Amino acid sequence: MPLTLDSDKSGLEMFFKDWQVESLRYLWSIQPEGANSRAVWIKVNESFEGSISRASIINYLNDMVDEELLTFTERTGKGGHQRVYRLTFTNEDFKAHIASQMISKLLREYPQETKKALQLI
Repeated sequence: MPLTLDSDKSGLEMFFKDWQVESLRYLWSIQPEGANSRAVWIKVNESFEGSISRASIINYLNDMVDEELLTFTERTGKGGHQRVYRLTFTNEDFKAHIASQMISKLLREYPQETKKALQLI
């Protein structure tokens, strides 16, 4: 899941859709407990009036696991095995990780220009 920067937005919404940010906020609010996809889906749809599909939530959470931004454990429940998702980083560390990824990419692509720009800050 490559990060895309939308400079017209601010905060985590620069990188994630608003419902994705809501799912992250929910997971931070219940740390270290974690939640399964159903709990995240319910919480997100409270804010977005039922407009986000459960499949979208599941795909997003699994993408975040692939990017090592979330971890999961498995437990059994109704319907079989469930993943319980937990954030790898605190809110502050998450933001620092994203900033580091963006700067690292810029340094690989435009090393001189990025170094020059960082000195201006």
